Amino acid sequence: MNIALIAHDAKKELLTQFCIAYCGILARHTICATGTTGKMIGEATGLEIQRFLAGSQGGDQQIASRISCNEIDLLIFFRDPLTPKSTEPNDAKMLRLCDVHNIPFATNIATAEALIHSLNRGDLDWREIIKSE
Repeated sequence: MNIALIAHDAKKELLTQFCIAYCGILARHTICATGTTGKMIGEATGLEIQRFLAGSQGGDQQIASRISCNEIDLLIFFRDPLTPKSTEPNDAKMLRLCDVHNIPFATNIATAEALIHSLNRGDLDWREIIKSE
């Protein structure tokens, strides 16, 4: 599966720790991320990560474009809900695209853990079944 990783600045370390904890599962999939987030996770885990631009430079839009083209199967986007962001309209559009294209997404660690365990069990392979029919 193609997994996209994004994190607001205040959540980058948490996403990095999440990826360290679940590195064994993530290593079996194709990972992409926005620039700084991808760099931090790659350095901490050794995972091969396709890095896009930094979110503020359009990396989030690059991932949104891949979502629109059904090239992303799962999005993990750790957002900081307590600090207003100028990118909030773009963030909402990306999550809307996930809804439109039936892409599971997590915006916090609790949901991310539920999705990663489902991924590990094979519960999220429904898109592969549809592609093979």
